[in-house]
Amino acid sequence: MKRPGILLALLLTATCEAGVPSIADPTSASTPDPTLAFRRQHSNPGGMWMPSQMTLPGHVEMLRKLGLKLDPKALADPLSAPLAAVVSLGGCTGSFVSPDGLIATNHHCVQGALQYNATPDHNVVENGFLAKTRADEKHAGPAARVFVARAFKDVTREMRDGLEKIQDPGARREEWEKRMKQLIAAAEKDRPGIRCQVSGYFGAGQYLLIENLEIRDVRLVYVPMRSVGNYGGEIDNWAWPRHTGDFAFYRAYVGKDGKPADYSPDNVPFKPTHWLQVSSAGLEPADFVMVTGYPGSTSRAVTALEAHHTVEWTYPYQTAYYKERYDVLASYVQPRDDTDAARQTAIKAGVQKQGVQNGLEKSEGVLKGLTSGDLLGQKDALDRKVKAWAAQPGRERHQAAIEKLEQIHTERIRTARQDFDRGAAFAGSRLLETAVSLTRWAEERAKSDADRKPGYQDRDMRRASAFQKQFLKSYDRTLDRASFRLALVRATRRPEAERPWLATLLDTRSGTPIDQAVIDRTLDAWYGAQQLEDVTLRLELLHKGTTAEIQASQDPFLRAAQRIWATVKAEERKADARAGELVLVTPFYADAMREVLGGLLAPDANGTLRISYGTVRSFEPTSSAPTDRPFTTASQIVAKDTGKEPFDAPKRLLDAIKAREYGPYADAGLGDELAVDFLSDADITGGNSGSPTLNARGEVVGLAFDGTLEGVASDWVFNSASTRTIHADVRYMLWNMDLLDGADHLIREMGLQPRLPAGPHQTPTP
Repeated sequence: MKRPGILLALLLTATCEAGVPSIADPTSASTPDPTLAFRRQHSNPGGMWMPSQMTLPGHVEMLRKLGLKLDPKALADPLSAPLAAVVSLGGCTGSFVSPDGLIATNHHCVQGALQYNATPDHNVVENGFLAKTRADEKHAGPAARVFVARAFKDVTREMRDGLEKIQDPGARREEWEKRMKQLIAAAEKDRPGIRCQVSGYFGAGQYLLIENLEIRDVRLVYVPMRSVGNYGGEIDNWAWPRHTGDFAFYRAYVGKDGKPADYSPDNVPFKPTHWLQVSSAGLEPADFVMVTGYPGSTSRAVTALEAHHTVEWTYPYQTAYYKERYDVLASYVQPRDDTDAARQTAIKAGVQKQGVQNGLEKSEGVLKGLTSGDLLGQKDALDRKVKAWAAQPGRERHQAAIEKLEQIHTERIRTARQDFDRGAAFAGSRLLETAVSLTRWAEERAKSDADRKPGYQDRDMRRASAFQKQFLKSYDRTLDRASFRLALVRATRRPEAERPWLATLLDTRSGTPIDQAVIDRTLDAWYGAQQLEDVTLRLELLHKGTTAEIQASQDPFLRAAQRIWATVKAEERKADARAGELVLVTPFYADAMREVLGGLLAPDANGTLRISYGTVRSFEPTSSAPTDRPFTTASQIVAKDTGKEPFDAPKRLLDAIKAREYGPYADAGLGDELAVDFLSDADITGGNSGSPTLNARGEVVGLAFDGTLEGVASDWVFNSASTRTIHADVRYMLWNMDLLDGADHLIREMGLQPRLPAGPHQTPTP
């Protein structure tokens, strides 16, 4: 943990000055808690579980012991409360908290929407935003989405039966893709508001067809100031103690007929079937909690060979790249002059830098976690058990599949460096990415819709158009050039034989050395002559562009895309062939792992709805030291605040804390202090940001927003001792809304009542 000695002293001093006693012992309550003793000694083994797994005997018994007040069957039904109120935002999670489509999520999950609405004179990225009326709610952008689950169907047989009879891996992958498209097309037919997906679990051994209502009109409702929502910034990122109000609110809108529609002033708030009750009652140490959301990706069911490659090469190389990208973006965070263009560049650089820093620190944390402790040893031990199980008589198919799996990954590892450098360069510029995408669209449009690649069918056009319309709100020419230049310069550090694509991309003569001067001249010419910043041109080519028109274009990025197109296609064929092989063998490894673990295995995260559960738990749950509490408090913000970013809380917030204007949001167990954030041992990963944290009754008591650096290696091997999730406490959210920002109308909408008088501190955010 990041616990600098000075900071600990400040926090301890603030706690003592406030006269905070030890946390009240829950056992002193008049009604004994029969599950408290078990919760106190419980150590979460981890697991992001599918809803369908929640009625397995192992879960039912564990949930009973932990004190769940709901019937576990309720957690097995994703279309009933509470799970039906949890939604995907396409990279983050949110949850409906009112019957009028109000969605709670994280502050850092709405940065794109803030950037879409920010101007140098009205910088809502920094100043936050509050809509006093629904008419004031701002469009989050044409690419913003809310996905509401509508149906789940097991389609394993439809996806897998007979694939092993197809000998050619590429043809096998093509058949697999064809089946997926057919299932989606049948489910979406004549249902324009439904967006479907086929998702694989347990190494592609199981498949679900998931139907979602795709809501396209999403609006900003309330976002606290950056100095609240991102308090502590990069210094506190992935660290505990934390004092961040990482929360925000969207609202989902639909047409007057109740169906999804593009943004329009005439649209009305969406009426969800289920929404969550928000509770201000708070939590205590060892209380039961659940996190429900859409975790993105984990790699726990992979071989030890893959884990070692990640430790020995992937993360070190990736981290070095992230560091260079970070430095490039950091150099633009302060405007280089007083022009609107420079100020806009600075706003966008700040948002991008935050994202890169998050990835950088996580990469470093995973690497440290896998190398400094025994996690990699645990992975090796489990891998040996899996192989020993597969080596027993009668399991020859498992053994052969696992051997084939390692052969495939050995070959992939052989070209990893070249693949990384090429991928970084081809994705280094938004303009080049767009040019490649438009080239693909032109090629695919010539085919029948059913024969096109996923992502380039008629069903994908609306989304592609939305991204093009929103393109310039996040794109910046200066930043794009700088990032592209970095990727190209990095490629020149490798021998020419490992980067033949670079000369093709830059269109240099054979034998011409490629150095930074060549790259700079080329990029100056390209960005000076580019045409793709024109949204009209991009949309015209997206909707109607032919291969001939693309090839005839004089735009330098489109011309570059044509030169590398053969490389793009060749690498795609290799990837498809590899995927065609993996689809047959990966299920055997996951199946063997499940057997070794006694049948209770959570599939790796894949962006679909999951449940994890545990308890409110600090790193040292038996310690009575104030700094080892699983809660942080408001008075600690005053001790921590320096008045300079990132410890620069708003004056009105600091004044209210000093005056102890907590009202009913104070926690007697914390010495009548206001809780800010809390820790649990729930299992989450990227994509869970914004996930509602539920108590034993299924009520929202917080929002998950981060993990700790010590636990990020759990994406590979879960570590119960060091994996912790950081949550924004609902009481801190409500206190900001109630006393400081004038969001009483939203509190009432969530079924609660404002409980503090509007005082001298209350000034609505701009």
